[in-house]
Amino acid sequence: MESNRPITSWAEDDRPREKLLLKGRQALSDAELIAILIGSGTRDLSAVQLAQQILNGSENRLHDLGKMNVEELMRFKGIGEAKAISIIAAMELGRRRKAEDIPTKSQVQSSRDAYEALAPHIADLGHEEFLILLMNRNNQIMGWERISSGGVAGTVVDPKIIFKRALDKKASSIILAHNHPSGNLKPSAQDIKLTKSLVASGSLLDLPVLDHLIITESGFFSFADEGML
Repeated sequence: MESNRPITSWAEDDRPREKLLLKGRQALSDAELIAILIGSGTRDLSAVQLAQQILNGSENRLHDLGKMNVEELMRFKGIGEAKAISIIAAMELGRRRKAEDIPTKSQVQSSRDAYEALAPHIADLGHEEFLILLMNRNNQIMGWERISSGGVAGTVVDPKIIFKRALDKKASSIILAHNHPSGNLKPSAQDIKLTKSLVASGSLLDLPVLDHLIITESGFFSFADEGML
């Protein structure tokens, strides 16, 4: 360990690690943190410089970097499969940590509350998923369930699965949600038809559907807010 020497005299690839030890993780730039993940650079680029190239390729947005797959990351010279997997794993851990920031027992008082609870799970996905938010009689969040996962254009939703999951968890009400990877917040004719069907079924089961959210990276659409339930 070279902590007794000035940082400028350390090998460049070692600096981010030493900087983290000496100054803490908050002192490192995004590129330096990624450099720690990939471990080494190339003959022509240090790990930090290679990390900066990767960031430039995602417009310097960690959000966009988190969407890259193994093949896309391996297009950068010096990034092999193992390094690409390390980056993806770190991005996924960050996403999951963010998703855990909304604790259960938070009360849903508006469509915004429901959006903030569910968006971390589906807002930035490249495929469509359908979720339900489970609530007790006080509209407190009991948890959420993934009902289905599909392609870019849609996903198949089985009403029987939705209500079985909710009843098994002893939920008193639910909120439906799915994402639109296209970014389009306008509900499709199929979205409207499905929502009306699920609201009617929930009424018969005394398990009300309080809202249906369409979620994108930029915001959300609420059927309840628009008077469409």
